[in-house]
Amino acid sequence: MSNYRRDFTEGAMYFFTIVLLDRKSTLLTDFIGDFREAYREVQSYYPFETIAIVVLPDHFHVIMQLPEGDSNYSRRIGAIKTNFSRRIQNRTDKTASQLKKRESGIWQRRFWEHLIRDDRDLNNHIDYIYYNPVKHGYVTKVSDWEYSSFHRDVRLGLFDEDWGGDICHEISCLDFE
Repeated sequence: MSNYRRDFTEGAMYFFTIVLLDRKSTLLTDFIGDFREAYREVQSYYPFETIAIVVLPDHFHVIMQLPEGDSNYSRRIGAIKTNFSRRIQNRTDKTASQLKKRESGIWQRRFWEHLIRDDRDLNNHIDYIYYNPVKHGYVTKVSDWEYSSFHRDVRLGLFDEDWGGDICHEISCLDFE
């Protein structure tokens, strides 16, 4: 059994990868409206700022800024997973172990977390998030993937609409999954 160590820094910014149990599943994009509602609802009762997010068919990446004095990202991630699962319940089969542990059967039990250390680290992870749909072959241009906060950041003037075409060689060598 592995001993997982997590960082719990109050008010910190974290990068997460949260993955469906079935890596061939398309539940997140098939039910994107349910995902968005679940996400917003969790954000309303466990506040956090979304720095960047991309939702792919079988996983999502997010950079989350926690409020001052709060380090409980696990509650937020767990609530997002549970809230989405409830919204689409009865659409997947469950194992005996999942039933016993009251798990949805949709998500991998664990998630990947990384404490953002500085501006360079933040920028690298934002780039990774926004380029991820291209990396996985869903689109050829970052702007063509609709399930991303990239479009918000373009509207805010933080990115150009055609961003990403020249970073393929830089991003493809990064692998946070």
